[in-house]
Formats: sequence, C-alpha cells, structure tokens
Amino acid sequence: MQIRNPRTGIYDYDLTEFSAEQVEKIAVNLRKEQSLWWQSGLEMRIEQLQLFAAEVVKAKPELVKAIEEDTGRWSESELEVDALVQTITRWCNDAPKLLDVVPARPASIPFLEIEQQYYPYPVVGVVSPWNFPLLLSFVDAIPALLAGCALLIKPSEVTSRFVETLSVVLAKVPQLQKVLALVTGGGETGQAVTNNVDILCFTGSVATGRRVGEQCAKLFIPAFLELGGKDAAIVCADADLDIASSAICWGSMVNAGQSCMSIERVYVDSKVAEEFKQLLVAKVSNLKHNYPAIKTGQVGPVISDKQVAVIEQQFQDAKQKNARFLCGGEVVNLGGGVYCQPTVVDNITPDMLIGVEETFAPVLVIETFSSEQEAVNLANATKYGLSGAVFSQDIEKAHNIAKQLIVGGISINDTALTGFVHEAEKQSFGLSGLGGSRMGDESIRRFIRKKALLTNTGVRSPWWF
Repeated sequence: MQIRNPRTGIYDYDLTEFSAEQVEKIAVNLRKEQSLWWQSGLEMRIEQLQLFAAEVVKAKPELVKAIEEDTGRWSESELEVDALVQTITRWCNDAPKLLDVVPARPASIPFLEIEQQYYPYPVVGVVSPWNFPLLLSFVDAIPALLAGCALLIKPSEVTSRFVETLSVVLAKVPQLQKVLALVTGGGETGQAVTNNVDILCFTGSVATGRRVGEQCAKLFIPAFLELGGKDAAIVCADADLDIASSAICWGSMVNAGQSCMSIERVYVDSKVAEEFKQLLVAKVSNLKHNYPAIKTGQVGPVISDKQVAVIEQQFQDAKQKNARFLCGGEVVNLGGGVYCQPTVVDNITPDMLIGVEETFAPVLVIETFSSEQEAVNLANATKYGLSGAVFSQDIEKAHNIAKQLIVGGISINDTALTGFVHEAEKQSFGLSGLGGSRMGDESIRRFIRKKALLTNTGVRSPWWF
C-alpha cells in the first residue's frame, strides 16, 4: 500500500502490508524470546533500552525527516524523537522501585505467610494513531518492555515511514530486537495484531476503539483504549485573560489541532467574553500555515486525507445553522496539501456537529456562561471525558470547578499539561477511553499479573475437617 505526503498530496511511499499469517509468525517468535527477556532480569532490560535510546539519538535526523514527510510538520516531529528518548530515560530510572518485589510478610492470620510475585503478559500489542506516530507507538511499549513483556507494534498506515529507519536502529540492539517487532499495514494487519497478543493498547478514534474493545472481549484479553476527546476550557471572570487566551490558542492550535487533548470548546464568563474573544481571535488570526517552507508558520497540514471530509462537514453544518466564524472557517489547498485555517466560532447551537463531535483540527468553539455551575454543566454535556482546563486567579475556586468536571486530567491556568507531566495518574472518562492509567506509577503495572504464594508455616489449620 502507499503513503500520502500531506504537504504535496502525493502518494509517494510504498508501505509493506503484513499479512495475518506473517503477523502470527512474528508473534510466535516474540513469545519464544520473551521468556529469556524476562528471566534475564530488569538490569539487562534497562541496559538494552538505554542502548536503544542512544541509537535513537544518533538516528534523530533520519527519524525526524521520516516523521516530517508523514505529518507535514517540523517542530512537533523533533519533539517526538526527543520525547521518546526522555520516556526511555524516565522509565529506566523509575522501573527498579516500581517493579521491586517486597519480602515475604506475615498474613493477618498469624501462622500464614504471604509472598508476592509478578509475571508479565508475554506479548503486548500496540496499535497507534497517525497524529504522533513515533511517540504514541512507544508510550505504552517502553514500560511494557521494562516489565518483561515482548512488544508487537502496528503504527497507523497513514504515518509509518519511520519504521524503516527504526528497524535499522533496532538492528543495533540485537537483544531488544528479539522482543520488539513493528509491523505495518491497514486494518487487517491491526486485527491480526489483536488476535495474536495477550493484552492490547490502542490509541485512535472512538468508532475504531469500540470495535477493538469488542474484539478483545471476545478474545478475553485486557484492552487499554485511549480514544477521542472534545476538551473544554472554562475561563472565569477573574482569569488573567492574556494568559488564558495565549494558553488556549496554543492548546487548540498546536499540531494543527490534531491531538486528542486539544482544547476544542471554550466557555467564558459573559462579563469578560468580548474582551477574551478579541484577545483570542487576534492571537489565532496571527498564526500562519507552515507553507511553503516547513520551518515557517505554526500550523501544519491535515495529516490524514480522511479527516478533511470530517472538517468540511462540520464547517458546512455550522454555516448552514448560522454559526459565526470569528476567523478562519475554510479548508484550503496549498501546493497539493490540505490545510485547515485556524478557526474560532461562536453563536453555537446544541444541534451543530462542530460543538459536540471531535473536529481534530485547529478549530475552537466559544460559548458564554453566567454562572460557574452553568459552565460546569456545559463542559460536562459531552460523551467524551479526556481532559480539560480551568482559568482563574483564585486557585481554590479553580480547583472547586475542576473537581466537578467529569474528565481524567485538568490543567489549571494552562492547557494540555498531561502531555508534559507524566507522573500524574489519570484515566479517560466516558467514550474517551477504557482501562488503567498510561501515566504515573500505575502505567507499568498494567503489564504484569500479580501472583501470591500463601504458606502455612507449620500449624494445623483450624478450619480443616
């Protein structure tokens, strides 16, 4: 199959599509190698991942180039490679204490002793999306590898060029290469991955996530699903409006809005709404597309051609229902690539797609509120529950509002902080996801099964016949 360059619109890269039979064979080999990987100990696994990180650093220019060609943006591509190295470093530092096995201890029944052990799931599957192709392929993989699992990863078929370079990198870390495999292809390849693993981590759309979850349930394997969002920011009357408008501008427009934690809805106190809108629209209007040069401008192209139709449908629906576009509102073709103009919309009604469905583009809708309880109700009126933000100079008030929001992670006087603060555990609420936290200490423990040895130390049990 072929991959499209989002800056040119040309399908210019031939991608190998792994068959179900090939995926099954790879999974069988991973399963054989995993036992030695686990038995060799955590110290060896840390050493191998540190070698991997060093090779990723050496290959950074080639990796960035591959990601650039798939995503059409530059700074975020550099960030992905750097973030992967940082992720490896962090987990190598944290894993020893998180996977430490405590000594045997007395049970509450005096003559019994408890010894805890853990065993990793043999093969972990990762099916990752196209918006951050490298980083989201490894955000779950690194802790799983350190826990002692083997990994079978399928990146999105939209953005898989980096796999070629990464395969060269992995060849330089032969022990890791035995338990880490990347396969490429479309939906059938992804389904084959799910069919051949013991636990699955999926990041993507709600629609696909539902199907993946159903398949995992039939296979009786755990599924960790990170899905879509329609994140809301609440701007109180006492907020620093310059800070709020700058943070929300970045939090909604970075990576051209192609992030699950993008701010897509803003609820602002009616007392300061006009001033806030003026500040926000001025800042959003000042953003430029990174065309014709990739290192100029802040807003890249729409990465997936399928997403273009979603954006256009929402724009058309909003215009037909008399939404007011304060800036942007068009999808434009530049040099063969498709770009969504940075857009701010108000005069929203509940029946508009743009206000309730994930847009996954540099698009913000604004509504006003007259009380903080109304703001909470508006923010919670969604099927999603990924993350959000609250802006107020009264931190206690901001926290009180945040406690009422039915989402997994909330930034106070900033946006998308869960993308930077990895030690805070959070889960996804509603249709935004399912399963344990992929952040914090809990993340690595998703990949192990706990086992208890219960020893009678020499007393006749009083419950025997």
